[in-house]
Amino acid sequence: MLVTAMLILPGIDAIAKSVSGSIAAGQVSWSRFFFQILILLPFVVRGGGLRVGRRIWVHAARGILISTATLMFFASLAKLPLADAISIFFVEPFILTLLSAVVLRERVGWRRLAAVFVGFCGAMIIIRPSYQIFGLTALLPMGAALMFAIYIILSRLLVHEGSAVAMQFYAGVFGCITMSLALWVGAETGVAVLTPVWPSTIEWVLLGGLGCIATGGHMLIMLAIRRVGAGLIAPFQYLEIISSVILGLVFFGDFPDALTWLGIAIIVSSGLFVFYRERKLAELA
Repeated sequence: MLVTAMLILPGIDAIAKSVSGSIAAGQVSWSRFFFQILILLPFVVRGGGLRVGRRIWVHAARGILISTATLMFFASLAKLPLADAISIFFVEPFILTLLSAVVLRERVGWRRLAAVFVGFCGAMIIIRPSYQIFGLTALLPMGAALMFAIYIILSRLLVHEGSAVAMQFYAGVFGCITMSLALWVGAETGVAVLTPVWPSTIEWVLLGGLGCIATGGHMLIMLAIRRVGAGLIAPFQYLEIISSVILGLVFFGDFPDALTWLGIAIIVSSGLFVFYRERKLAELA
């Protein structure tokens, strides 16, 4: 399930990049959650509906975080090559490690801290030339990584409460509400990334496909987490680089240069070491 999810998820970003010239990043993000709601609604109704518990605000926070992360990442794709953006985003496991120590009080030793530092250095290797060319846009995937890491922290708190469908449906509802408000503000103020337009028929099809991939991929991840735990996700995330490079080359003619590959290698190596240490400590415990 994890391998399938990680290989198909870059399809979301490829579609977002392909429509970025005509549709604002905020509207693409809204579409992702709108179609997620439509896809999951029959399953929710069949399952007897949703029970709104005391942790509804945690679900709301998850929706706000994932919608913000999606907006930031989609906005970066308008300029950045697909593989570069995804590679920068992969500082997320390192941010997650640091947040786990601060928020969840998990013990993080010097080896993992050193690996986190090295991983950030790898990200800087990719960001530096991108920043010189694209400016602050190159930092958006890192901001998205921060939002997504917090989203994962909150997901860990809820993983045993309710079904995977319910969790994804809540995320879709609150994500859609957040982006709807953002698009309303964008329409009133003229902010480019939040100004909605009416998509063409083919663009609606693409946006619907984006929603299907996002919903299916994240459902697979949630189902996998319930079987093996959230800690196993990290190494599988790097499979996204494979499909992102292929999609970037086939559809956009982008291929990472030697410096980017160096940064990718450092990030992946550091991330795998962090994962190795976490598994090792879990076995000792």
